[in-house]
Amino acid sequence: MRYYPIYLDIRDRNCLVVGGGSVGSRKVETLLDCGAKVTVVSIDAGETLKKLSDRGVIQMKERAFQSADLDNMFLVIGATDNEALNFEIYAAARRRGVLCNIADRPEACNFVLPSIVNRGDLIIAISTSGKSPAFAKKLRKQLEAQFGSEYAEFLELMGAIRKKLLSKDHEPEAHKHLFYQLLERDLVLLIKNADIENINALLLDVLGDGYDFKALIRNTS
Repeated sequence: MRYYPIYLDIRDRNCLVVGGGSVGSRKVETLLDCGAKVTVVSIDAGETLKKLSDRGVIQMKERAFQSADLDNMFLVIGATDNEALNFEIYAAARRRGVLCNIADRPEACNFVLPSIVNRGDLIIAISTSGKSPAFAKKLRKQLEAQFGSEYAEFLELMGAIRKKLLSKDHEPEAHKHLFYQLLERDLVLLIKNADIENINALLLDVLGDGYDFKALIRNTS
């Protein structure tokens, strides 16, 4: 296995995207969704990126890439259609020890971006280590059909329950059996069916008084 699976916390980290086309725009949106501070370098950026720049959401440098653009960067994504430039970005990043991904060029990356299923706090990443993006996309579609929006709400609820339990007892191990019971008794299905009455009955049976579904979810928002 070449790649070490990991989820990076990039909140408030400086991240660079080189290339302002459709691919670059998608990379920027994902970085922003994760809380990164994004700089884009592109001679010809698209309208989406220009609007983000005008609003102060990203920093835009409308010119050619310079190796100094990597100064103080945590990671860089190369999203240009210029092969020579992409390898120049990779070489410069490697010299500086900066994490680098070049779109569709796994040989010029020290990390690859997986195909992602996003259901709130449930993040499922699929990677073929760059061997078959088409297969990764197919698997993503299958998983998207399997894991619906109810999983986002389920994890909000589980997080709220865990927080409330920990406020009473600071030993997480003591609560494991409670979470297993909730899982084994089809809590996810009840949420999918919006069966509030039976959700609350289950919470009462497993956790006791004081665990109301709507109140717990409201406290997470």
